[in-house]
Amino acid sequence: MEALLLNYGVEWLNLLVRWLHLITGIAWIGASFYFVWLDNSIRPPRPGSELEKAGVSGELWAVHGGGFYNPQKYLVAPKQLPEELHWFKWEAYSTWLSGFAMLFIVYYFNAPAMMIDKSVADISSAQAIGIGLGTLVTGWIVYDLLCKSPLGQHDGLLGIVMYLLIVLAAFVLSKFLGGRAAYIHVGAMIGTIMVGNVLMQIIPGQRKLVDAMKAGKTPDPIYGKRGKQRSVHNNYFTLPVLFIMISNHYAMTYNHANNWLVLAGIMAAGVLIRHFFNLRHKGRIAWGYPAAGVALLLVVAVAIAPRPAAKLSSSDGAPVDIAQVQGVIAQRCAVCHSDKPTQPGFATAPAGVMLHTHALLRQHADRVYRQAVQLRSMPIGNLTNMTDEERALIARWYESGAK
Repeated sequence: MEALLLNYGVEWLNLLVRWLHLITGIAWIGASFYFVWLDNSIRPPRPGSELEKAGVSGELWAVHGGGFYNPQKYLVAPKQLPEELHWFKWEAYSTWLSGFAMLFIVYYFNAPAMMIDKSVADISSAQAIGIGLGTLVTGWIVYDLLCKSPLGQHDGLLGIVMYLLIVLAAFVLSKFLGGRAAYIHVGAMIGTIMVGNVLMQIIPGQRKLVDAMKAGKTPDPIYGKRGKQRSVHNNYFTLPVLFIMISNHYAMTYNHANNWLVLAGIMAAGVLIRHFFNLRHKGRIAWGYPAAGVALLLVVAVAIAPRPAAKLSSSDGAPVDIAQVQGVIAQRCAVCHSDKPTQPGFATAPAGVMLHTHALLRQHADRVYRQAVQLRSMPIGNLTNMTDEERALIARWYESGAK
């Protein structure tokens, strides 16, 4: 009973923190999209106008929610500091903190099931967690040093190098962690870079601008330029991170033999599509970017498509009845997928899929076949050691009509 209550409490904690993470993530990414759009959409004031004399580099008129808005951007800073100044930072901090909490709740708390796949690497829970945490720290340090190096003066080249390094991180993680955990740690690494930009560069730079104005000094424009660069980087990171956030629902991606390459293709597509919108906000329409992004997604989809069923098993063997399959399911799957899971860390059946009766097994036959035979993504990390013979047995039962 104590174990059940603990697992149930963790499941509720998972739900609430995941909800918070979603809410704060929407706020942060929404702000990122809006301000990059605003920066690309503002137009310079008329030469000799009062706005130009006041130091305004661009303005925009917009209508929304029944009102008119007139945001203005100053070249460095206004001549006089306003009494109230809103800082966009807590959206980023709250998103990262809730995401980091979820790493512990979902992955580190149940590392044997959620992080380790012994067919990938036979490591301990402590080692898996250490690799995950080390990735977050190393990712930020390498990225920050690159931005501060001479390479940081060349945004295009820096972007290519960072993309390759992220793909390298995905490759390395795929050799130590289960595919699902490898993906989520690539996303957590990118998210750490993004919040590091806010915490270590954007906000400190803005504070220096404000402090200079309070001291009656002319603010150094370098802080604004650095903040703008890191803000744009964050904007390009968003679509890859959003995909990784939902990827745990799609085993066809993270459970592929070359899952790191699958992720590389999808991330590249996200960047290409994001670049199209950033250019569009500046008034430049370049359909080649979204076309390339969609083409890349199609290539990935075709490349990872499940093999034809005929190649997965032979239907020439002896007939398989549901009782035989139920025996395999009871031993390998029902520890999680039942009305009363016995696998530590699970209070209810994942995704609500229960397989402890013949009727339920028939009901979910398509899903069982896809996950256990085609994708081989279940059991998670093959925690219960389902054999190839058992998968072939399930395939023969399903292909003969799942009766």
